[in-house]
Amino acid sequence: MTTRAPKAPAFTDDELLDMLALMGGSDSVELKLTVPEGHQRSALEALGLDPLEAQVRLVHFYDTPDLKLNKAGVVVRARRVQGRGDDTVVKLRPVVPSELPDDLREQPGFFVEVDAMPGKYVCSASLKGVARRATVREVAQGAKPIRKLFGKEQRAFYAEHAPAGIPLDELTLLGPIFVLKMKGTPVGFARKLVVEAWLFPDGSRTLELSTKCAPGEAFDVAAHARAFLSERGIRRVGGQTTKTAKALGLFSKELTGRR
Repeated sequence: MTTRAPKAPAFTDDELLDMLALMGGSDSVELKLTVPEGHQRSALEALGLDPLEAQVRLVHFYDTPDLKLNKAGVVVRARRVQGRGDDTVVKLRPVVPSELPDDLREQPGFFVEVDAMPGKYVCSASLKGVARRATVREVAQGAKPIRKLFGKEQRAFYAEHAPAGIPLDELTLLGPIFVLKMKGTPVGFARKLVVEAWLFPDGSRTLELSTKCAPGEAFDVAAHARAFLSERGIRRVGGQTTKTAKALGLFSKELTGRR
């Protein structure tokens, strides 16, 4: 039997209005729930997804050892994906969609999304790309500089928002993190559900369930998702931890602890 946790603090009226405004200017909403380690196996069994169908990924973050980029709201990431080419992203958060310039919104690969989980939400702007001038593995091995992973527009986006004096090539690799990704439409749920298991270097793991939807249907989808998961004994237990924050914190601690 799943133990019920104290309810997440309800959003205030101001927070709800702010979230609605952010959603109104976003391209999509991603609804997320993290499952604590003691409940992860039962959650997978309840969803009926086959772990043998998982896609293997290696996620690489780039920052300073003391996370100056993260503190400034900038995330630089590259991924190796089984059966696919390497992909990259430069992300900025939080953002207010109405304050983003039109020419940026019109760029291919630019995307504005609200991530929402129990008690938390954030709007981010991402400029995605495909690594063409170097592979993620070549950069990890020191054979190519980091900037080779990113396109011209991504490098300009980074330069505009990163703290002064921190060029891409001087960033430190934080990672990689081994990730297993499953997706499918579970019986009884009319939408695609994504399950990601992140395996961290300290032996811990995070299991995240997510589904994407259009901004206008976010609250309806959230209600249906909550009912679906609750019927299968999957409820919020403990605090919600974002994958990126946990990964960066662990690698930063490891790097600064060596000094």
